[in-house]
Amino acid sequence: MHIVARYLKALSVFDWETARGFLAEDVRRVGPFGDSYTGRTAYLDFLQKLMPTLDGYRMDLGRVIVGDDGQTAVAELSETVEIDGRTVVTPESLVFDLDQSGLIVGLRIYIQSEQPDPGKLGSVRD
Repeated sequence: MHIVARYLKALSVFDWETARGFLAEDVRRVGPFGDSYTGRTAYLDFLQKLMPTLDGYRMDLGRVIVGDDGQTAVAELSETVEIDGRTVVTPESLVFDLDQSGLIVGLRIYIQSEQPDPGKLGSVRD
């Protein structure tokens, strides 16, 4: 299992110590709304304070795609929470940068803001 998948699995069960082991000391996380955290401690503090407060939280990992250089990866996943008794699923893509030793040095989070209607999507042709 790739380091990114192992990192996300640790986050999904709130295993902060395991997650810490996959992050470089100077990791930088940029969220979907331009929010940014620099440094492993600041980033994990943010996650530890936020994630346990999310009612019905669940993360479902779709796939991890690793770049040819082995130092970039993209994860497709969805996060589920309950808001006012309603289940909300947010599809996301996370772009990871890894250092030479395989630690995560950067991640950027992109969210899908609207569910597309599959019947209205165009096709890509050669």
